[in-house]
Amino acid sequence: MASNSSPFGSNGIPSSPDDSSPIRTRPSTHGRRDRRRQPGTPVSTPLRNQPSSDGGDFSTPRRRGRSSSVVPPTPQMPGTPMSTDDLPPSSDGGDEDPKDVDQMFVWGTNIRVDDTKTAIVRFLKNFSDNPSQMEGKYMVPIHHILELDGGGGSGSGSLDIDAQDVFAYDQDLYNKMVRYPLEVLAIFDIVLIDMVETLNRLFEKHIPTRIFNLKSSVSMRNLNPSDIEKMISVKGMVIRCSSIIPEIKEAVFQCLICGYYSEPITVARGHIAEPNCCPRGECKAVNSMTLIHNRCRFADKQIVKLQETPDEIPEGGTPHTVSIVMHDKLVDCGKPGDRVEITGVYRAMSVRIGPTQRTVKSLFKTYIDCLHMKKTDKSRMNREDPMDCDTTDVADGEGDSAADFNEKVEKLKELAKQPDIYDRLTKSLAPNIWELDDVKRGLLCQLFGGNALKLPSGANFRGDINILLVGDPGTSKSQLLQYMHKLSPRGIYTSGRGSSAVGLTAYVAKDPETGETVLESGALVLSDKGICCIDEFDKMSDNARSMLHEVMEQQTVSIAKAGIIASLNARTSVLACANPSGSRYNPRLSVIENIHLPPTLLSRFDLIYLILDKADEQTDRRLAKHIVALHFENPESSVHDVLDLQTLVAYISYARKHIHPRLSDEAAESLTRGYVEMRRRGNFPGSSKKVITATPRQIESLLRLSEALARIRFSELVEEVDVKEAFRLLEVAMQQSATDHATGTIDMDLITTGVSASERLRRENVLTATRNLILDKMQHGGPTKHLSELLEDLKKQITIEVHLSDFRYAVQSLVTEGIAILNGDKVKRT
Repeated sequence: MASNSSPFGSNGIPSSPDDSSPIRTRPSTHGRRDRRRQPGTPVSTPLRNQPSSDGGDFSTPRRRGRSSSVVPPTPQMPGTPMSTDDLPPSSDGGDEDPKDVDQMFVWGTNIRVDDTKTAIVRFLKNFSDNPSQMEGKYMVPIHHILELDGGGGSGSGSLDIDAQDVFAYDQDLYNKMVRYPLEVLAIFDIVLIDMVETLNRLFEKHIPTRIFNLKSSVSMRNLNPSDIEKMISVKGMVIRCSSIIPEIKEAVFQCLICGYYSEPITVARGHIAEPNCCPRGECKAVNSMTLIHNRCRFADKQIVKLQETPDEIPEGGTPHTVSIVMHDKLVDCGKPGDRVEITGVYRAMSVRIGPTQRTVKSLFKTYIDCLHMKKTDKSRMNREDPMDCDTTDVADGEGDSAADFNEKVEKLKELAKQPDIYDRLTKSLAPNIWELDDVKRGLLCQLFGGNALKLPSGANFRGDINILLVGDPGTSKSQLLQYMHKLSPRGIYTSGRGSSAVGLTAYVAKDPETGETVLESGALVLSDKGICCIDEFDKMSDNARSMLHEVMEQQTVSIAKAGIIASLNARTSVLACANPSGSRYNPRLSVIENIHLPPTLLSRFDLIYLILDKADEQTDRRLAKHIVALHFENPESSVHDVLDLQTLVAYISYARKHIHPRLSDEAAESLTRGYVEMRRRGNFPGSSKKVITATPRQIESLLRLSEALARIRFSELVEEVDVKEAFRLLEVAMQQSATDHATGTIDMDLITTGVSASERLRRENVLTATRNLILDKMQHGGPTKHLSELLEDLKKQITIEVHLSDFRYAVQSLVTEGIAILNGDKVKRT
């Protein structure tokens, strides 16, 4: 099989087989009045003809001339038609009846050009989903684009057409549009050109048509050759975006002999027809033309890799991926981690065996030529701005009018004015989980988050809140994580045992298509501006946990591998849950000893909650009734005063996007006074012993919690009541995780070092007593003594309780100091 071109370039990056695709139509602005088809011109598939002479990017079916008799010649075979099941009308030549001439078909299809144009005009002018609307639904955005870009402006708007509207108005037009998208979209463009010329003759920009919201979407793993050249809709998660690729559309050449510039040459089927000789009559120099880049016209292009979402992967299956080709305004619409719905044309392209060979492989590469992209999964918060390519006015992609959007905002503001909004939001968060009110309040603050601060000196302070849930099995920790994952924007849910260091951050891989080394984003990078939920945090490997230190504080991921040196943003909140090492939490041990986490990592969590399963008859009875009621009653009817999921998502989204509270003077003074009081609790009267009850990281946590609480009230000022509630939440968490059971006070050393101040003091007393015992009782180089004998002597001299492990630790410290020598269980003084 031979071919003059390969849709893959020498670097292996896919390019459209026909760069004049109607998807990216850019018709010429000259000769608008001379666009009538001359007699004898055949009507053929837009993609199968040579470029039009007026400089347009593709040849489209022209309007019929006024002649009463048209004799179309036999069409040239431009290539394999896109469909062979509908044969075109006979075109054997000869005089035909004018009635037969009126029915012009697109080659290889059953599309009558004039009938399709009439159907499109009727749809655009007459369709309306609002009976009170005087003009068509889609005439309003056309007038809006002309008003914004009228008067010869450059224009950048596009006409987004809901395929559901097309189906409701004309099912035959919808079926043709899905089956022959390139041909029908070309006719759409012709209709829009005529409409724009009628409405505003000075408007010179083409308005592209973008179709979205097909009646049915197809799974990636169900795509097959029968879908090629048809319009499809797929959903998935963006995992990789290439850099912007300049794609040439019009080329200009210059003669090296006389300096003459050629007319712009349009790219046809991926080829540029370079002139063999100088077009100037006086020169005619052979092989003297060179490409002048700064006079050429380029278009933006980007390759996006889309992967199946976890809920679409069947049991035992691995996620499938598909390449998406973006053009012009669609470039940079999606970022890695976005869950999107793509509407486009499924295409196939041949691949050369070698970059210098004309022979192509029998296996074709497939990709989707994107028409429209919008974010999906409305149960998630959409924290970011709407995509530039999705011209719907609202972030949820439903295309609500500005009045409807303002009405929703007013309802949310009225809801925020209620005095019990804090309690209502707490009840609305995971209402099927019984009690755990303080834990839910902390998770609610994590959803709202604080303000990220960037100082002029370049220092950054994160606004995201990190939370760790530790407790016994069966205490709803994983259910809380699943619910938060459902609400969080761009959230990734992962398990500690199945996560590696590079899987969490980023890793270097080789692109199978281009062979280039590319950087693949991990779970934390994909969760940028979202929440990364990590289950089984205690079972994560040490290498994976070590990568979290930078992410949880600096919120970046630094990579230096395979010649790639980069710092990726990982501005994410981390929500982790861990089980104790012995399956049950031991209250006599610290959190670090229970879950075996490094203190440096544990101190980066703003809130650490212990969820323990304590036996209590009354509590157990209420819990059992709640769980049983979930199975035989309607969960919604059993819980009152609870916001539905959509309202909760809209409330949190609006607060994160539009509310940016700042500290009031009273709140700042209350924060300072409260922090000093927390530090003073570590000073014991009449004793030189001091316990660290708070660190500078705690005051940063208090600031973030206070700002989140102000966002809950839609307040632009952090008030004193927010600071008091932030202190209460922090103390509730610290009393569970950082309380020294020997003294009953909060000791931050339990989190930062794993050893409380009282325990450390006791160990120092044992060490001092052991040193004195060895120096007094044993001679230099004298006989050895057994550890048990020394331990008995030590217990007689001191009043505190001494364990064998503490005594071994003291002797080992003396060995390090060079005072004693330990040989098994026998000690000898040096």
